[in-house]
Amino acid sequence: MYSVTIRAVMQALLKHIATLGPIGYIPFGPGTFGSLTAMTCLWFFPLTPYWHLLLIAIGSIIGSIAATSAEKQLGQKDSGKIIIDEFIGFYVTFFLIPHTTALLAAAFLLFRFFDIFKPLMIRNIEKALKNGKGVMADDILAGIYANAILQVWILLKG
Repeated sequence: MYSVTIRAVMQALLKHIATLGPIGYIPFGPGTFGSLTAMTCLWFFPLTPYWHLLLIAIGSIIGSIAATSAEKQLGQKDSGKIIIDEFIGFYVTFFLIPHTTALLAAAFLLFRFFDIFKPLMIRNIEKALKNGKGVMADDILAGIYANAILQVWILLKG
């Protein structure tokens, strides 16, 4: 007879969420694939602002919990396999942005720039916060910066 504890099931589920299932295990650029997954979801399933914001809020909370659990399970701080932060960060990037192919592509490039290079206090926030909160916070801040640039671009383009 098999004995599966609720704790073991929850840990497996949290790790699955943190890695977006198998996507986090792609051997090259898993963060990029996490962002591409979010971009694809946004393309095929655009959300109203209310649902978009709700997804960001709930995803940030669950992502933080999942990333903390996954760090322990993987034995690595902010493991490259943990990509829920890229997924939610991209949703932050595209919040209240018109749904066009060009803006979706620009959002992807801007978000990846801020996520990879971590300028403007992004690296500091990751270090200041512990566990999953730091994992999520740096990508959320990267998303905020990318979103701000896109909002200004849209305003100037008029």
